[in-house]
Amino acid sequence: MKPPFAKILVANRGEIACRIIRTARRMGVKTVAVFSDADARAMHVEMADEAVNIGPPAPSESYLNTARIIDAAKRTGAQAVHPGYGFLSENPDFVEAVENAGLVFVGPSAASIRAMGLKDAAKRLMEKAGVPVVPGYHGEAQEVVVLAAKANEIGFPVLIKARAGGGGKGMRKVDSPKEFKDALAAAKREAKSAFGDDRVLVEKFVASPRHIEVQVFGDSHGNVVHLFERDCSLQRRHQKVIEEAPAPGMTEEVRAAMTDAAVKAAKAIDYRGAGTIEFIADGSGPLRPDGFWFMEMNTRLQVEHPVTEAITGQDLVEWQLRVAAGEKLPASQEVLSINGHAFEARLYAEDPANGFLPATGRLHHLEFSEAARNDAGVRSGDAITPFYDPMIAKVITHGATRGEALVKLGSALRETHVAGTVTNAAFLCALAAHEGFAKGAVDTGLIERDLAALTEKAPLPETVIALAAVILLGVDPSARHAGWRLWGEASHRVRFVHDGETVERRLVVPGDGTFALEGGAERVSLHSLVRDGTRVRVRRGDSGEAVEADVVTYPGIDGTAVSVQIDGVAHVLLKPDPLAVAAHHGEHGDAILAPMTGIVRSVNVEEGAAVDKGDKLIVMEAMKMETSLAAPRAGRVAEIFCAEGETVEGGAVLLRFEEAE
Repeated sequence: MKPPFAKILVANRGEIACRIIRTARRMGVKTVAVFSDADARAMHVEMADEAVNIGPPAPSESYLNTARIIDAAKRTGAQAVHPGYGFLSENPDFVEAVENAGLVFVGPSAASIRAMGLKDAAKRLMEKAGVPVVPGYHGEAQEVVVLAAKANEIGFPVLIKARAGGGGKGMRKVDSPKEFKDALAAAKREAKSAFGDDRVLVEKFVASPRHIEVQVFGDSHGNVVHLFERDCSLQRRHQKVIEEAPAPGMTEEVRAAMTDAAVKAAKAIDYRGAGTIEFIADGSGPLRPDGFWFMEMNTRLQVEHPVTEAITGQDLVEWQLRVAAGEKLPASQEVLSINGHAFEARLYAEDPANGFLPATGRLHHLEFSEAARNDAGVRSGDAITPFYDPMIAKVITHGATRGEALVKLGSALRETHVAGTVTNAAFLCALAAHEGFAKGAVDTGLIERDLAALTEKAPLPETVIALAAVILLGVDPSARHAGWRLWGEASHRVRFVHDGETVERRLVVPGDGTFALEGGAERVSLHSLVRDGTRVRVRRGDSGEAVEADVVTYPGIDGTAVSVQIDGVAHVLLKPDPLAVAAHHGEHGDAILAPMTGIVRSVNVEEGAAVDKGDKLIVMEAMKMETSLAAPRAGRVAEIFCAEGETVEGGAVLLRFEEAE
């Protein structure tokens, strides 16, 4: 089949840019990548046929700079611009600028985006089209007194939502009137930062809600189809974590009602291209034809589109390109069907045990399971920077049944190993193994209800310490001289730091192929050590039980780090370098340090002020998320080393305490 375009420009980065380039290459379409200074060696730059630098790391100066992107497209002879998701993908002004430059925008019209771009106006439009909407206030008034009164009329709990944007930004659940003012201020501040628009709407919060969305697709010939539904109920702070298709518990009756409403919504705005109609459904019991309501429409390709591709056998990026070129939809509704079940888990550089703080760092090792589809935009050696979303990859599995696909997901996550930065991999493994999730009993509150159990850190096995010691010391237990000493068997005193705690043990190496770790809760004896790259195989004691681990060493801030992954959990131990520790930590015992690289959004205290333990002193933002830094104890603020708007490195001293007078 003839390619729809000779060359396209991909106005995005990371995973989605790589995803688009792969399909374009398969179709015989040449690609142009754009990149910021921070992404000069990025994976999408390497994959594309051509690449153009469009500015500094800050998105506002590069990936959000319309003029530079269009100039890059015209200079390279691209015929069309694919926006991916995020950045400019739902910006109608960008669409018009692309089209005014004589280029094709791979996506919907500016009018369609505007119609759905503001949640309040979109809901009024959907009501007219006969699509059910959640009860709430979608008016123009934004005064605190008006919004608070409307919330009282609706009845608590309510949900404050930014009228622009998505991704959970500018969204707050409010349980009582006394919480409303502070929650509104926080939602408006976050919305302003993320979207440049602090206006909000207020809706009734649905108890036990499920987030179910329908993939729709339209062309310029008046055809609109749906590609069935996805369940995105596993969320944390309104951010999707694991998505699946089809939705568990979905009946043909409910599916018909929901997909009919979705197609009706798309036709109401003459929609062209890939889009998603998002519904909130009552999850307190079985799904009902009258138990779902329109939330919003995403006028772009969704992050979770691979699960739809897995169950339908369709390539949605190819559909996008063909529709943008004026072709009819590649398939009719009668041809489309569901085959099996699929899951997608979002692997992020973030710390679940520390409030899911975004993390930065170099990916010294990145290995995925070969049994899954892994959509990534980074490789081993790449860095996770503070400038962009910290997603590492999407892990996608497919099976004949939901149970089979879920087992595959758990296995794929356990086989995924990232060394160099903290990730949510163990958290995802715990979710995949969650009893309620396995049964299909999902709603948007599942993670928050079981958060403590899902983020509980696994204990540090003595076997892990033993393997770390052998690898870092460079000891070969099978070497005959390894255990030779004038008096007694060879032993090494080992000292690591794990999660801020010092771990001291004695490694005993007799020289007969065995080695043992002593000084812990139990003595561990191991033998038959075999190394194959990063893969290590060893057997335990007399039982001969086989243990497999993935072991990677890399330079840490204060010494040499080793990541030992066993049973899907990566344990990181640091062999301290005393000189590095002294240089890094210095006299910072009475200080607040930046937990990650980011921007200081506010400093809420002055030098000389007395503070109590828990007072929120500094607000930082990294990867579009705000984090409040609180006083660890009572005292007096001696010095402040940062200012509002300043970018600071992770570990930098922001504020120093001293005893109150």
